[in-house]
Amino acid sequence: MLRLPAEWESFGAVLLSWPHKDSDWNYMLDEVTKCYINIVEAITTETNVIIIAPDIEIPQKQLSHINQSLISFYEIPTNDTWARDFGVITTCNDNGNFILNDFQFNGWGLKFASNKDNLITRYMIKQKAINGTYNNCMGFTLEGGSIESDGKGLLLTTSECLLSPNRNGDLSKEEIEQTLISTLGLKKILWLDHGFLEGDDTDSHIDTLARIAPNDTIVYVGTNDETDIHYSTLQSMKQQLMQFTTIEGNSFNLIELPLPDPIYDEDGNRLPATYANFLIMDKSVIMPIYAQHHKDLLATQIMQIAFPNHKIITVDCNALIKQHGSLHCVTMQLPKEIL
Repeated sequence: MLRLPAEWESFGAVLLSWPHKDSDWNYMLDEVTKCYINIVEAITTETNVIIIAPDIEIPQKQLSHINQSLISFYEIPTNDTWARDFGVITTCNDNGNFILNDFQFNGWGLKFASNKDNLITRYMIKQKAINGTYNNCMGFTLEGGSIESDGKGLLLTTSECLLSPNRNGDLSKEEIEQTLISTLGLKKILWLDHGFLEGDDTDSHIDTLARIAPNDTIVYVGTNDETDIHYSTLQSMKQQLMQFTTIEGNSFNLIELPLPDPIYDEDGNRLPATYANFLIMDKSVIMPIYAQHHKDLLATQIMQIAFPNHKIITVDCNALIKQHGSLHCVTMQLPKEIL
């Protein structure tokens, strides 16, 4: 029987794709590189890191101050750096075998170039960065940021993303469900029909809105500011989350995170800043902050309530949000069994 582990299970390493001059980061490469270094420093307080880059000498030099036994480097061509969405999605079976599910990544519905990123899982297998039973899922488009698993057969996702016509538009909702159930070993899928963040070009990835945490908990973003453009849809999202139940039929424990104060780009467009874009590890949670003292502190305190047995580590992600993503988007956890 197949199972899609929860994010915090069986942690072996975190995959990162290093920013480079041929990516969208070129105009702010020094700024975003500093953010990446901070993320690596945070992750290596607990676990290992795998870095992929077109030229590994660059991150090797930039990370030379960190214990090198904790970092592995692989030279692989990349378009960009959003490891969550092109990274391998790993399932396991009752025999303890791990399956490397290689779904198609098409640049969030054909919005951006993805020809190199779509090959990364195969490159990693060829270079023996990861090991397991390869499952070619290239006939189905799926990004890691669009799904949340409780590790017990339940999947949380959004209708806006998975039913996007530019992903699997030739399939019905029922056919998409069946593909997810059979490939990921699911028992129940929860479709979130409300919620979005202005400036988000992923079509409402779940990891910007609502996250599954241990003990049947969902941590989600919300606002009580009726003047905020997100107020109505996030209130509707909250109401739907209140109706959701676990596989056992129980209500979820719901914990609300605040929205950061609005952050805008140089053209005055709002960016999709969210505290929900955190990475859950065995003993730590690494969460993004945005140089907003009050909101950052409040979000950190709430996260400690949601994860009482974890250490909460914060990383300033103002650099990442300028390209419409945050901390969870640039990381992908890899089970120790595939390394």
